[in-house]
Amino acid sequence: MSPLLELACELIRRPSVTPEDAGCQTLVAERLAKAGFRIEHLPFGQVANLWAAHGAGGPVLCFLGHTDVVPPGPREAWASDPFAPALRDGFLYGRGAADMKGSVAAFVLALEQFVAAHPEHPGTIALLLTSDEEGDAIDGVRKVAERFRAEGRRIDFCLVGEPSSAMRLGDVVRIGRRGSLTGTMTVHGVQGHVAYPDKALNPIHAALPALAELAARDWDGAPYPDFPPTSFQIANFTAGTGASNVIPGTATVQFNLRYSPRWTADALVAEIEGVLARHGVRADMAWHRSGEPFHTRDGRLREAVRGVLVERLGVTPDENTGGGTSDGRFIAPLGAEVVELGPVNASIHKIDERVALAELEALPALYREIAERVLLG
Repeated sequence: MSPLLELACELIRRPSVTPEDAGCQTLVAERLAKAGFRIEHLPFGQVANLWAAHGAGGPVLCFLGHTDVVPPGPREAWASDPFAPALRDGFLYGRGAADMKGSVAAFVLALEQFVAAHPEHPGTIALLLTSDEEGDAIDGVRKVAERFRAEGRRIDFCLVGEPSSAMRLGDVVRIGRRGSLTGTMTVHGVQGHVAYPDKALNPIHAALPALAELAARDWDGAPYPDFPPTSFQIANFTAGTGASNVIPGTATVQFNLRYSPRWTADALVAEIEGVLARHGVRADMAWHRSGEPFHTRDGRLREAVRGVLVERLGVTPDENTGGGTSDGRFIAPLGAEVVELGPVNASIHKIDERVALAELEALPALYREIAERVLLG
């Protein structure tokens, strides 16, 4: 096995289901410490976070990743144990192979090679890892970013190893993400007999007109450059006693908005609560703000990523803001340019997750050259 493959397999062997790290960050820290990196362990709650840095001053280039993975699902459904890495037909199989222990291993190799070749490099090059990306993302990069902001610590450029590619390595890179806002609405009515609706108040009937208006709305009015349209989706709707002759007393609705930079979470909350009030809906609201949208304009990092992919892989990437969220949303507010580049995402979170060996082996050189273009010019 190559050094990259050995490290990727060692990471996959560790069952680091969110928020567990299972020793992944210790393994990485020990390797990077030997390469001359300064190591900071930044735990918050049950979450492990690692900051490993080399050099001093600015600019600061950060590789960002996570060591946690989603649960494997039924193990009997896998062709091989999800936490026993397997090589078959040119692929590495295992939970986290693509999302994103393969990228983490590639980051480590790229960092070791970079500092060996450029021991006196300008600025700072660093790796930030968390074990809370696949979970609630409360005590992970969010908390690290809050601490950095309070301490006046900067990150100028951030390359995220999320599996961005669609069909082949480098065909898609993310230059931003939509914001995410989840609302949970408990609608209050009056329980009663279905034969006597005048003596009850049906919370489902009360909520539906407002929800229909929100679901049908064109939220952005006009497309926001580089962003998919803002989307309102109802995820869960619960009501009723199970009996066909009872009007329920309450209904619970959970919905999510993925929104463009035309909106902020606070503006959306005010807008939605205004619609509910106009329809006379009596409800208790709980809001979860996962993160505001971010957008990286064309600059040094995007130019470096694009140039490396074109010259090394012959691929002109589609630079877009599709997909869900990533921890890049917590780094962007520090003033950083954020770009996501990683392997093909077709199998992430699925049974028999895998990454192509050829694409995995190509990643360290790509990451290293991006760092060279950003820090060395």
